[in-house]
Amino acid sequence: MNLMIRGVSYHIEMKGQGQPLLLLHGFTGSLNTWQFFESTCSDHFKLVMIDIIGHGETDCPADPQRYTMSEVGKDIAVLLDQFHLDRVHVLGYSMGGRLALSFASLFPERVRSLILESVSPGLRTAAERKARRIHDQDLAESIMKDGVLSFVDSWENIPLFDTQKGLPQSIQDNVRKERLSNRKEGLSCSLLGMGTGSQPPLWGRLHELSFPVLLITGQMDPKFSSIASEMKQLLRNAEFKSVPEAGHNVHLEKASIFSDIVGRFLFEKAKRHD
Repeated sequence: MNLMIRGVSYHIEMKGQGQPLLLLHGFTGSLNTWQFFESTCSDHFKLVMIDIIGHGETDCPADPQRYTMSEVGKDIAVLLDQFHLDRVHVLGYSMGGRLALSFASLFPERVRSLILESVSPGLRTAAERKARRIHDQDLAESIMKDGVLSFVDSWENIPLFDTQKGLPQSIQDNVRKERLSNRKEGLSCSLLGMGTGSQPPLWGRLHELSFPVLLITGQMDPKFSSIASEMKQLLRNAEFKSVPEAGHNVHLEKASIFSDIVGRFLFEKAKRHD
């Protein structure tokens, strides 16, 4: 279904019954990212899957400022209101995880628990953020100039995704198809509005979050594993699971293990809060 949220048409799918679980995909992804999850959790949780602004079948507004974490966090709150969902579990991957953490910081009263897969709370210094904004500006301009196909050809070969090259070809083909289904305007504006250099850093807010948090990374992703380890020390109620033989995209590379970790966490938290 499509729903108009604060002037933006969002593509949303809902599956299952039980406490709501909001699922937020990564950059170049879509709600189809979570199809593998339906057989594991839809018997016990209501899965709320959305195409994040600029992705999939959701609108791609021309103004990058409409893509900021603050604006999209407000969209999510209104979306939940539309479905009368007062409090939700939230799971986000990479960019979707940064959005999940931003939403949880803006609206902590709406969050039952938070699951963050390969996530950073942002860059600490102004110099780091400026350098990242310049990098993302260049990347956004190249997407607009050369198109999505050229961008995906380059993006799928960055070192962060090296561990995915050992996956079966059918899985790699599905990921490529999902990336290619996006529009250049949406990906470009997403980089400019929601990029790590544009988002406010949340390191100083982590201690404020009192709900349970699960951090998941792959052992072959040392950068985000180090970030998660540091986040665990700052959060008040956090667990950290490091998955062997997995890189940045744990749910793709080790889907069964990822589902088991998330399922155990959710069932425990849901039972406590019934």
